[in-house]
Formats: sequence, structure tokens, C-alpha cells
Amino acid sequence: MHARLVRFAAVAISAAGTLAWAPAASALSSEPTSSASAAPAETPAQEAGKVEITKKDPEGQTLPGAAFLLLDSAGQEAGSGKTDAQGRLAFPDLEPGVYRLKETDSGSPLHGVVADQDVIITPGATTRLTITDPFKAATVLLQAKDDKTGQLLPGATVNIGTGTSTLLTLTTGPKGTASGELPVSSRKTEFWVKEIKAPTGYDLYKPSKTFTAGPGALVTVTVTNAKITTDPKPDPSDKPTSAPSTPGKPSSGTGDATPAAPGTSTPNVDSSPTAAAAPVGGSTPRTPTGSLAHTGADATPWVLGGAAAFIAAGGGALALVRRSRRGRSYGDGNAEN
Repeated sequence: MHARLVRFAAVAISAAGTLAWAPAASALSSEPTSSASAAPAETPAQEAGKVEITKKDPEGQTLPGAAFLLLDSAGQEAGSGKTDAQGRLAFPDLEPGVYRLKETDSGSPLHGVVADQDVIITPGATTRLTITDPFKAATVLLQAKDDKTGQLLPGATVNIGTGTSTLLTLTTGPKGTASGELPVSSRKTEFWVKEIKAPTGYDLYKPSKTFTAGPGALVTVTVTNAKITTDPKPDPSDKPTSAPSTPGKPSSGTGDATPAAPGTSTPNVDSSPTAAAAPVGGSTPRTPTGSLAHTGADATPWVLGGAAAFIAAGGGALALVRRSRRGRSYGDGNAEN
């Protein structure tokens, strides 16, 4: 660096005669110096934000002891804690941005946890959230039984619901049971059960049953079915058989015979249109079989009368033959004499 010679002021002589030197100028640099305005300005920091949580259940009651975890956009923990007696929890001094809020425990055996959700933090503002934990579902065990024996029956289908809504449909399996989870909206909810399909061979259980269940409860529901009643079919082995006819007794399809009145004989009548005539000579007529068509009058007197007429005619013819022979015998004797 080159320096310029400076001139010095002339020697001044004071009144006292003392010699003194005084600089009249200073050395100047030949290169310019940097200005202070050229330095970069600092960016002001953003104001922090805050999130406040209020925890409740479906009935509006606050829930203390619910645990939450707050994660930043990089997945790092930005805060954690549990709700107080009023169900409140705050995460202050948060840099603006998007965070992930996770509920790790509801703090109650009757309530479940909500799904994870994103939270946006705005500079200098408070983000307020009201989170409602659902009630835990009730577990339903369905049984279908024979109303007489108590045997478990497969294939029974029922609907379960509340009000006008059907919430669950169950069908009993091979062991006669079925189970499922039933959503619960209060600490004591009333439900109805309606069977829509009966087990094979059984009548439908028509009445509608009701029961109550609370959050996380285990409830057993039983429907009973009666067997379908049918008229028994006749056994082929029970068909009646015709008994052999007995002389003097009419034959019937059931084997039953009506005994004749004392002192009378009721002969069987041949099924042919004309009964066979008794032989001449007074022999006992053949016993006909079968019966005549009903004509409104008893055929027995006519049969007996006809038989007597035949016997009388036979006897008369025999008498005439004998007389004729006697006459011939007398005639021959007179001739010989």
C-alpha cells in the first residue's frame, strides 16, 4: 500500500520558546473500505402455536386419564401427556406446521380409542380439539335350542338391533352357536332379537325377545324352536286282511262276522245272479257264498220257498213213477191169469 507524504505544520514557536510539532494530516488508504449496509439481515423467528384437547364420551361426560402422543412432520415426538380431571390436555410452544396426534389409551375400560388424525399449528394461534371416545362393543353369544330336549340346533338365523335399525345378523353353526360384536351407544342399551330362519325340521320362533347390554359386556341370547308336527303316515303292515269264511257266517273284509239269531240260519248267498237249485230228493242244498245286492227285502224266505217247491216237485214225480210201475205190474198179473 502506498502512503502519501504528508506535510507537517510549520514549527511554531510559542512565546515561551518551546518547539512543538503538530500533525496537519493523516495517511489515507488507497483502497475503499466495505460499508456496514452490505451485511445480510437476520430473518425474524415465527411465533409458536399451541394445541388444546378436550376428551369426552358419547354421553358428553369428560374422560380423565386419556393418553396422547404428538408427532412432528418428521415423525419425531413433539409432546405427550394425559388428560386431567376435566378431560383436558395442552401442547404449547409448537412450531407452526402439520403434526400427527395419536391416542394411545382411553383411560377407561368402557371406552375405545379414536383413529390417528392430523393437526395444523398456526403461528401465534391455539388449535382446539374435542375428541369423543366411542364405547367398547358388547359381545353377543347366540344359542338355538330344541324347546323340549335343549339340544343345540344349527342353521338358526337371527337379526339383532335397536329401535328400527338392525345392527347384527348371526347364524348358528354346526355346534348350534354363533357370536359377534354389537355396537353400544350408551352405558345401558336395550336390544331386540328376531329369528328370520328356523333350523331344518323346526318351526320359526316368532316372538321378539329383548335384552340389555353395556360397553364391553358379554351377553348370551337363546332362542328355542319346536319341531314341525305332521300327521303320521299309515303303516302298510297294519292293513286289514280278510279272514277265511266260516259256514253259516258272512264273509267281510275286516274278518268280523255278525252271529245269526238263535234258531235261524243265514246262508251265504252265491255272488252269481241266480242261486244253484238244490238237488231233487231232499238233500241239503249247497251253501252258497257271497251276498246278493241289497233290494230292500230279505232273500232268505224266497230261497227257502224255492227249495221247498223243488223238493215237492221231486216227490210228486217220484210218486207218479211208482204208481205207473204198480199199474204195469197189476196188468201183467191179470194177463197171466
